[in-house]
Amino acid sequence: MSEPGATPALDGDTAVEEPEPAPVSSRRFWAPRRIPAVVVALLLAAASALLLYDVVAVRAGHPAMRWRHALARQLAERQLDDMWVLVGAGVAAALGLWLIVLAVTPGLRYLLPMWRPRPDVRAALRRDAAALLLRDRALDVSGVRAARVRMRRRRADVRAVAHFRELDDVRADLEASLTDTIRGLGLARPPALSVRVARPGRKG
Repeated sequence: MSEPGATPALDGDTAVEEPEPAPVSSRRFWAPRRIPAVVVALLLAAASALLLYDVVAVRAGHPAMRWRHALARQLAERQLDDMWVLVGAGVAAALGLWLIVLAVTPGLRYLLPMWRPRPDVRAALRRDAAALLLRDRALDVSGVRAARVRMRRRRADVRAVAHFRELDDVRADLEASLTDTIRGLGLARPPALSVRVARPGRKG
């Protein structure tokens, strides 16, 4: 007699297979942004340290640095519509927008996210590796003499040169082969396929 809560034995070679977890959609990888963060942090730290040193020196009875007098005089004399004021404001606004873009965009555009078989597994495929694989598959198609692949996030542009066979037949074989190859990459968002075939010396 089996104990309460025990799994009952099965006759023969029958085995209970656990259901495989459903694939989980994967989002793009986020870049750590180390270089921009370090540059901004160093600039802010240097400016803050210089200003703090000058303020402490003034409090201790020493005269303020020359650059503070010059900056105060320039701010007092220049109008808001002055060219250098507008240039400085434009540069500051451009840097601020750049930092905002870096903060809200994931970056790492050279990585193509793949389907996640489990929630705790994440993987990605480099664009150049995917493009190289598609080019090798294109060269395996009969009639293709040369091929060039440009892999983007949403589209794969394939340009092939065929030295024999009908162009329509070569294009059909390329589309079938490359479609299967893209499906086999396991990408979370498979790119659309664009195929052009031309004769040597002509543009597709």
